[in-house]
Amino acid sequence: MKPDHPFLRRLFKKLPLVFIGLTTVSLSLSSHSATLIHAGNAFTGTSSQLSGPVTITVDGNKITSVVSGYTDATQEDTVIDLKHATILPGLMDMHVHLSSQHGGPTTYLERFTLNEADRALRAADYALTTLDSGFTTVRNLGDSYNETIALRNAINRGIAQGPRIYTAGKSIATTGGHADPSNGMSHMLRPDVGPEQGVVNGEVEAREAIRSRYQNGADLIKITATGGVLSVAKSGQNPQFMMDELKAIVDTAKDYGMTVAVHAHGKEGMERAIIAGVDSIEHGTYMDEETIALMIEHGTYYVPTILAGKFVADKAKVDGYFPAIVRPKAAAIGPLIQQTFARAHAAGVNIAFGTDSGVSAHGDNAQEFALMVEAGMSEADAILSATVNTADLLGISETLGTIEEGKLADIIAVAGNPLNDITLLESVSFVMKDGVVHKL
Repeated sequence: MKPDHPFLRRLFKKLPLVFIGLTTVSLSLSSHSATLIHAGNAFTGTSSQLSGPVTITVDGNKITSVVSGYTDATQEDTVIDLKHATILPGLMDMHVHLSSQHGGPTTYLERFTLNEADRALRAADYALTTLDSGFTTVRNLGDSYNETIALRNAINRGIAQGPRIYTAGKSIATTGGHADPSNGMSHMLRPDVGPEQGVVNGEVEAREAIRSRYQNGADLIKITATGGVLSVAKSGQNPQFMMDELKAIVDTAKDYGMTVAVHAHGKEGMERAIIAGVDSIEHGTYMDEETIALMIEHGTYYVPTILAGKFVADKAKVDGYFPAIVRPKAAAIGPLIQQTFARAHAAGVNIAFGTDSGVSAHGDNAQEFALMVEAGMSEADAILSATVNTADLLGISETLGTIEEGKLADIIAVAGNPLNDITLLESVSFVMKDGVVHKL
């Protein structure tokens, strides 16, 4: 039977591919369909201005064209009418904790009451809330049982919904350090923790912890180079790693293609980490001009988390909200982060957007923008810090961070002009991630 036989022509209308003996015949059954987004304005990330009316064409999970004006659609195309709105690249938050959310005094009991499955289900719920808020990519900097690694895999496989996750798994600390899970326990209850649980002492254990995280499927490394606010420990700023440990962490992480994010409040711990070659400093409360100069010299990113600072400072005023050992740290450190951000930004430090959500509520991530603008950053630069800069920090600038031909179709929309009112980003009305509409 010849390939042009009427029977085969009828069959080809139903089957895209037919094998006839050793010959493969492929026919185009209809003109190709695409999704056209007609937007009243666009902040594409390729400039600091709005574009005016624009049509974005999405084919599969990629942007195939960005043109001015509203182009006509074919009968097969899907048109999304956002002529009333401004579209932007999907937002990115470089510091979240998807499997937790601070809720007052009972939060400190959860390590005794929650199991791995509880943490995982909670993370799935908060991930959905985060995506719904317009954040299509996040960096998760610390969990308890590698639950965010499992969640990342589930999202990537399409069996869960949430942002694109880059996760560190369990954070790494030294004994008694900010991320030591045994802090605050009676010695009779204190577990035996080591590199697998994120507690290291010395160069050998530091290297082991990195390799363990690689084995477990983490994307990057998170260490706590100084004391912290919410841990049940006295100091919120003392250095907690020695230089040989930091160098071992950075060198080993680079061997495995992993970046290193560093929780740090105190000057000395920050500067040791920067000199060792880490990629980002989180919080950075007590950095001074010398620290800022080091960050510029080394190209280190700063992830401010102003929102978390505001949150803990407010809650420190509430009797009983924090344990007695935590309350003075929250009261002292929290209010300073916005001032530190203002100095760092004015000096030209690389800024990547991050909130520490999980301290504050998931879904409130975009409140960080107003705090950045309040401290002196322009609306455009604040948005770029959560798109272009975050993509650079993650090493994914070729695929995300801007609305351009060839990029992945992560697109959000807000009603109005966010360059005039940055708080509009707190009310995202449209979310597309990887070419799939999540919210409309």
